[in-house]
Amino acid sequence: QVQLVESGGGLVQTGGSLRLSCAASGNIFSINVMGWYRQAPGKQRELVATITNTNYIRYADSVKGRFTISKSAAENTVNLQMNLLHLEDTAVYYCYFHNGGGFSAVDYWGKGTLVTVST
Repeated sequence: QVQLVESGGGLVQTGGSLRLSCAASGNIFSINVMGWYRQAPGKQRELVATITNTNYIRYADSVKGRFTISKSAAENTVNLQMNLLHLEDTAVYYCYFHNGGGFSAVDYWGKGTLVTVST
């Protein structure tokens, strides 16, 4: 089992910045993927950004150049720095942890943290 604890989020004006963090603990395998997904009202959950244990990074096209994903020195914490926030970034952001490789891998999700961008 892996436990995920999210922090950050909140209310910000357009053009502002927020930082999300997610700390993972438990039975963590060396092969893993950490990251963030988001779900806006009435929409499906979508990828925001992920980072693998080898530091390969993926971003959604909509956040490239504005969001930066990183790991903390502790390695089991993933951060998402969100700059130049748009109204369309309003969503519940979920921490994601893909633990292990191949068919035995298990996905874990945080409870979600709300990000609201206002005018």
